[in-house]
Amino acid sequence: MGLELGKINIKRFADGEIYVQLQESVRGCDVYLVQPTCPPANENLMELLIMIDACRRASAKNITAVIPYFGYARADRKTQGRESIAAKLVANLITEAGADRVLACDLHSGQSMGYFDIPVDHVYCQPVVLDYLASKKICSGDLVVVSPDVGGVARARSFAKKLSDAPLAIVDKRRHAHNVAEVMNLIGDVKGKVAVMVDDMIDTAGTIAKGAALLHQEGAREVYAFCTHAVFSPPAIERLSGGVFQEVIITNTLPVAEKNYFPQLTVLSVANLLGETIWRVHDDCSVSSIFL
Repeated sequence: MGLELGKINIKRFADGEIYVQLQESVRGCDVYLVQPTCPPANENLMELLIMIDACRRASAKNITAVIPYFGYARADRKTQGRESIAAKLVANLITEAGADRVLACDLHSGQSMGYFDIPVDHVYCQPVVLDYLASKKICSGDLVVVSPDVGGVARARSFAKKLSDAPLAIVDKRRHAHNVAEVMNLIGDVKGKVAVMVDDMIDTAGTIAKGAALLHQEGAREVYAFCTHAVFSPPAIERLSGGVFQEVIITNTLPVAEKNYFPQLTVLSVANLLGETIWRVHDDCSVSSIFL
C-alpha cells in the first residue's frame, strides 16, 4: 500500500496479561488493524480485542479489523447437543470491543458474515491461485476440481467455473470425531486427469491427504492441493510431504513457520489483494468488482 505501519507497543505482564498502547495519535483517523487469529489463537484474538479497544478510546474515527484468518469459524452451527457456536461469540466480542467493520479472507462458511452486526467485507483469495495455476499452463481439458468434502462443494464449483468450467468431483467422507476423517468414495471421474483439491483451510491434513490417496487410486495423473489458510497442526507436514501431492499451494493469510516448509509447498501472497481491498473500503468503492 506504500504506507508505513502505525506505531504500537504490545507487551505481556508477568502473569500473561496483554498490554497495548498506541505510540501515535489516531484521533479522527480510519484505523485498519491487521491480525489473523492464528495459533496461538486465543492470544492473538485477545490481542486484537485489546487493540480495537485502545483505538476506540483514542478517538479513532473508524476501526476496521482486517482478519486474514478468522479463527473459531468452524464452530458456526450446532451439529450436536450442548455445543457452543463459538463463531457467533467471537463476532460479538469483536463488535463489542468497538470495531466498525471487519475484513476477512475466505471464511469457513458464508453464514459467518451474518453473525456480525457490523459490515463485513468477505475477500476471496481465488484470484491469487488462479493466476498461479494459469502460469503452470495445464491443459484445461486435463483439469478436474475436487472438493474434499460435501460441505465444500459450493467453493469448489465456483473455483471450477473460473477454470474454464472445469469438471467437478467430490470426495465423500465420514467424520467420526474432530480432526479425524475417513474417506468412503469418490463422486466424479478423475482418471488420467490433473486433480486440484480446493479447501478453505488445512489443519491436520487428514481429510485432504486421504482424499488425495483416493484420487490416485481412482487413476488421477497428478494431484494438487490448494487452501487459503495453512493452519498446519501436527501431523500435517508429514501427511502433505508424503508424496501424494505434486504441489501444495497455500496463501500467507497465516504466517508459515520455517519448520513447516517442505519441497512441494508453494506460498502465495495476498498482500496486493488485501491492499487493494483496504484502499477501496477507505475510498467507499465497490469491493466485489475485484473478484469478477
